[in-house]
Amino acid sequence: MPTFEYVAKDMQGRTMKGTLELSSRAVLMQTLRERALVLISLNEQADQKLVRSRKTVKLEEMVVFSRQLATMIESGIPLVQSLEVLGSQVQSKDFCQIIQQVRDDVETGSSLSEALLRHPKAFSELYVSMVQAGESSGQLDEIFDRLATYLEKTNALRRKVQASLIYPALVTIVAALITTGLLVFVIPQFKDIFESLGGELPAPTQFLLNVSNLLRQRFLLMAGLGTACFFGLNAYRTKTYTGRKQWDQLLLGLPVFGELFQKVAVARFARTLATLVRSGVAILASLEIVGKTSGNVVIEEAVTRVRSSIREGEKIAEPLAASKVFPPMVVRMIGVGEETGELEKMLTKIADFYEEEVDAAVSGLTSLIEPLVIAVLGVIIGGIVICLFLPIFKLTQVIAK
Repeated sequence: MPTFEYVAKDMQGRTMKGTLELSSRAVLMQTLRERALVLISLNEQADQKLVRSRKTVKLEEMVVFSRQLATMIESGIPLVQSLEVLGSQVQSKDFCQIIQQVRDDVETGSSLSEALLRHPKAFSELYVSMVQAGESSGQLDEIFDRLATYLEKTNALRRKVQASLIYPALVTIVAALITTGLLVFVIPQFKDIFESLGGELPAPTQFLLNVSNLLRQRFLLMAGLGTACFFGLNAYRTKTYTGRKQWDQLLLGLPVFGELFQKVAVARFARTLATLVRSGVAILASLEIVGKTSGNVVIEEAVTRVRSSIREGEKIAEPLAASKVFPPMVVRMIGVGEETGELEKMLTKIADFYEEEVDAAVSGLTSLIEPLVIAVLGVIIGGIVICLFLPIFKLTQVIAK
């Protein structure tokens, strides 16, 4: 029996967390309704007796696996034989074992979706739901082809964002190392010179020497505190719901990068929902999966509220507009898609548009960050040099008088 970890709100708006072991999600939703609770987020843990592997698989390997399996099924090769062939040619030993276990389960009578469900770290809920829809409709080859396309676009989007963040992060680390090196090794060499000159040092120079002395004398303590703070904040950010929500709100509110993160979230939302709707997954189940795979707690809460509104008879566009998370253009296009019966087509257009917007934003950020980082480095190192030479300038003025 699966275990459900849920976060919900009561009628007074208080956040409630809990764990229930129930037979299905429908039973869980009924239980929460009886308790007058509104579901915010849900994490399902499969029965441990059914879970065979918790090993993760690289996204690139999943793309190749899905594409090749789609081709083999379309060619008329039996599913068990296709899985056996793919398992024998996969380079990753972990993924090879997972495929072989899936093949054994299918051969002993399990459906493919049931076999994939036993490997939750390798095959996401989205993946399993689409495979289940493909089994029901008899279009398994087309479903795997869509999955491969979806994973390719998701991977490309992730790499674009990573590329925009790696450069400034790398330069920031280098700048911090250079500054630390100057404070620890270079500035102390000037200390003896300044003391031999006598007199009172300028305030900026004295401050720089004090910082250098503190860093040298308490380096291990400061490094330990910094490391502890880093890992503590990272654990709070990743392990707690409040921490993840605050972090995601911070990212969306950043002056320059916030708009980029919003575009990425909207593109992922639209692409995932379009893929699920096109594959025949029910809209409520699709929105639940979209919320979990959004990668942003703020977006996930908005999608959860949308699900609750749709369950009560509203359309998708109205609660989306009320959430104030999605841009007006996105809400308008989804509304038009609902009215014309072409929701999947509109969502695909939204995803394509925002992925292009991410491309443009990444290019703009890259060209903007480079001179900005150089300027910041110049200010830091230039400030240190000026502080070091201020006593020499003062001594020159005294000698001239």
